[in-house]
Parts: sequence; C-alpha cells; structure tokens
Amino acid sequence: MTELERRLARPATPDLDPARVTVELARRADAEGLLDVAWSTLDTPLGPIAVFVTPRGLVRIAYDRENFGAVADEVAERVSPRVLLAPRRTDAVRAQLDAYFAKGRRVFDLPIDWTLVRGFNQGVLRATAAIPYGEVASYGDVASAAGSPRGARAAGNALAGNPIPIVVPCHRVIHADGGLGGYTGGLETKRFLLKLEGARPS
Repeated sequence: MTELERRLARPATPDLDPARVTVELARRADAEGLLDVAWSTLDTPLGPIAVFVTPRGLVRIAYDRENFGAVADEVAERVSPRVLLAPRRTDAVRAQLDAYFAKGRRVFDLPIDWTLVRGFNQGVLRATAAIPYGEVASYGDVASAAGSPRGARAAGNALAGNPIPIVVPCHRVIHADGGLGGYTGGLETKRFLLKLEGARPS
C-alpha cells in the first residue's frame, strides 16, 4: 500500500463541535490565567442580555439592541483584549438576574468592576446603586448624592452611559415631576422594570 493509499484509508476526522471547542478554549484560558473577561448571555423577559465579568466583578451588561459583538469589541478595547465566551464564570450574575426577573431577588449581591466609569459619572452610578428596589429618585437627587446639586443634566448623561443597567438601576431615576426621563434600553424597558418592582411613577 502506498502512502497515499494509507492516508485515504484513514477514517475521516470527525466534525468539530464549535460550542465544545469554545468551552474547552475558555476552560484552558481560565486555567492558565489568560482569561480577563468572561461573557455569556441569558434569556430574560426583555429578550437576550449579555453579561461581562472580570476577576474584580461585573463590568458590563448589554441589551440585545446594543449588538453583543460590538459590546464585546468595546470591552476588549477598554478593559482587556482577552475576552472569551465563558458561561461558567458568569453563573453568579446570571442566577441573580434570573431571580430578579422572577421577583425572587430585590437586592443584587455582586461585586462591581467600575473600570468603564470614572469621576462624577461613577459617583452618580454609585448613588443610583443605592436607590432601593421599588423606589425612584430624581436626576437632581443622584446629582446631589454625587456631590453636584446643580448637576441634574450631567447626571442624566452619566446614567445614559451606565454600562451595568438593571444591577446599577438607572431605571429608578426619573424626572422630578414624575416623568420617566430617558433610558438607554428604551422607555418600554424602563416601564417594564419599574412595573416589575412595583414602582409606579405618575
């Protein structure tokens, strides 16, 4: 038998399963300390949501409308290029979000990685994170809590750039007159979250 005949006689290489390859790649990268940002998705009443986690904590949540691929590119550029789809590393975040949407959790107990927000904006988001479930605050309230009582408009800009919606509940910030204000995830999403929590602004 010639070499060519021997090669042709070998069994064909089984098709690779991309999902299994991805999981194995993430496992090896994690084991060797090469995984800086793990991400995965979960289904919610609002549609798919992507969560991104670093060793320091939750760094990004994205709604489907944001384009998960574009968000992964953003995280790779601003946090670390070592980003991989690694669902196991995001289990705690996904479990708490599942419980929240099932009305089984009112407070998130998750470490936050604030890498994507700095200065006044971070102060606004930290103040927002302290708004209790089922309650709302005004843009002026969170601006004051962040040290800028006249910074309501700037607070609105900070909230519009919130990289961790839902867990940092920017949906709980509304206008002083009861108007909803804006929301990156869309006003229908904001209404849904406020209704889920039992907050009903006029």
